Order: sequence, then structure tokens, then C-alpha cells
Amino acid sequence: MPDTTPAPASTAPAAGLGASAERGSGSGGSVTVRRARTSDIPWIQKLTEPLVQERVLLGKDSVVLYEAVQEFRIAVDENGTPVGCGALHVFWEDLGEVRTLAVDREHLGRGIGHALLERIETDARELGLSRLFCLTFEVSFFERHDFVASPLSLVAPEVYAELVRSPDEGVAEFLDLARVKPNTLGNTRMLKHL
Repeated sequence: MPDTTPAPASTAPAAGLGASAERGSGSGGSVTVRRARTSDIPWIQKLTEPLVQERVLLGKDSVVLYEAVQEFRIAVDENGTPVGCGALHVFWEDLGEVRTLAVDREHLGRGIGHALLERIETDARELGLSRLFCLTFEVSFFERHDFVASPLSLVAPEVYAELVRSPDEGVAEFLDLARVKPNTLGNTRMLKHL
């Protein structure tokens, strides 16, 4: 399985930054999407911290990010500088979540969010997943990528009973548990069949 995926720049807006308006010049070379390394974790935290403060993304402690480093992909520009990130978290045998999809504000509008999401979808297919979901404020971005607004009941009751035991905050958000309601207010639950 190749570790990188080159992606040409485009004018599609990026996701995960709480800004619906397209920004950036729409040009700027190409990006490469690669697996995250442990050395990327401080950069991911720096990129996502403003979004956590704006309540666009759920904050994660360093230990959680290091434990999940294998879930992350990093978009780097032609100089090797990180410009975006995204993660795939497997929930069940057929279901995964797009997590922490974010692009540096200075690089919005260059197709980086698209390249990251495309790689995450490829990873999901390679793992045998048939559905991806996200909780997002970036509805138009995900709609352009064939995600649709979805009801709460994405899993059978017996699967719900298993998932409710997970200590993962993202799973609690997915299940819409009361203890995480403040984190999900205004988010739209979206689903894509792969």
C-alpha cells in the first residue's frame, strides 16, 4: 500500500475550519498526503487549537493524539510543510468516522481538504468499511463529496449496546449521549456509503 497520494490543487474549499467561505488563491502547486508521524502531533495541536476554542473541533489531549497517530493523514505542500490533517476512526465492522479534518487557514481553497478526504475514503475502503460518517459544521463541503444528512440511528440496537461501553468521546458524540451534548450543538451528522 503506497504511503503517499499526490493530489493536484483545485479551487474546492477545504473542510474542518468552521468557515464556509472559500479562502485562498485557488492555486499553489500540489499537496501530498502521507501517514502522520509522531513528530506531527505538536503541529496538529497547533493547527486545531483555534478550532477547539471556536468549538468547531473537539479538543484532544496529547496522549490521545499520540495513541491515534496511526489514524491520521497529513497533507504537505511541495516544500514538505504540513498544511492539513484528517483522521479515520473505525467504529464497527462497516462504519468509520472522518475526524479532525482541518486545513491551515492560509491554505484554504486549494483542494487540500478534498485531497485529505479522498485519502481517508481510500483508507476506509482498504479496511473493508462501507460507510463513513462525520459530525460537522462544514455541511456544503461534505455534500460536495456525496455525504448526506443522516438520522441518529446509524447502527442496530445490539451494536449501539456495544458502542455505548466505549470510553472514546467521539463514540459518545456519535451516539448523541447527553454528556457530550455541549460539544455537538449545531453539528450536522452526515453519512456516505462507499
